[in-house]
Amino acid sequence: MKKYLAGLMLVSLITLISKWISLTTFAQHLHLSALVLAILLGFIVGNLGYQRIERQAAAGVNFAKGMILRAGIMLYGFNLTLQDIQLVGLNAIATDAIMLVSTFIITCIIGMYWLKLDKQLVYLTATGCSICGAAAILGAQSVVKADSHKVSVAIALIVIFGSIAMFLYPALYQLSCGLSDNQFGIYIGSSIHEVAQVYSAGNMLSSGLADVAVISKMVRVIMLAPFLIFLSFYLQCDQQASRPFMMPWFAILFIVIALINSTGWIAPEIVVWLSQISAILLMMAMAAMGVTTQLSTLKNAGLAPLLLGFLIFIWLVIGGFFVNYAMQWLFG
Repeated sequence: MKKYLAGLMLVSLITLISKWISLTTFAQHLHLSALVLAILLGFIVGNLGYQRIERQAAAGVNFAKGMILRAGIMLYGFNLTLQDIQLVGLNAIATDAIMLVSTFIITCIIGMYWLKLDKQLVYLTATGCSICGAAAILGAQSVVKADSHKVSVAIALIVIFGSIAMFLYPALYQLSCGLSDNQFGIYIGSSIHEVAQVYSAGNMLSSGLADVAVISKMVRVIMLAPFLIFLSFYLQCDQQASRPFMMPWFAILFIVIALINSTGWIAPEIVVWLSQISAILLMMAMAAMGVTTQLSTLKNAGLAPLLLGFLIFIWLVIGGFFVNYAMQWLFG
């Protein structure tokens, strides 16, 4: 345990500062979540002085990127209940499923076969755009085993284009584009990257629309666990059994925890406490990712990932609109 102490103290300090910054008026005005701030601050620390203490801190930092990350994803299930799905109905479930599958496939095709990007980077970006941004990317990283700089690039794309979407969607709403308020909430939840971005976009319109948008988004989050199981199996097949199939047990436990949370057996105050622990663990993992990401590796990534993020952003806005319009017609 002693060998982990220095690294865990470092990522804990970054987490604490990131949380404090996220509560400031400045950060809230820019809609910067503690997760995003953790990787940004970790990146700054990693490129300014981490090399001096890397030998002492490496074990703890890597532990945060591994076990702590998986524990955070697992406990994230306390943010969800099956009752959330019932509130938005089959319309939102079908819309979210279509958007998840289509976005993942389109991202992989454009990223791998047209832009010729690194497969791991494409998988991370596709997962983040398809499901729930940074948290999904962290979950996929545990399956894909990607380097930290690829995680940082994927998260940067989520931050950039998710932030643009956060202000674009309220403007689209003013155009009276043919979607009901309820369906527009589902549109926001099914096509904007991060939960915080979804809430912000919906709240600019009305609290009721924001509620629908967030619940629709949480339906996508629930799809994270089965998606990670599929991704793990697919990667094993794609590599022609060169690696054994590794069941992502943290994803299974994520589902189990969400099911337990749906029963109401656990007191609400304990659920809140466990959800907060999940958030802290994920921030620690993000800080560790940032610390181990070097600026030179981001420069080497070039403009191609940015182009991928932009093209998928266009699909989410335009393709997402037509999918939601079709679902509104189908479900009335």
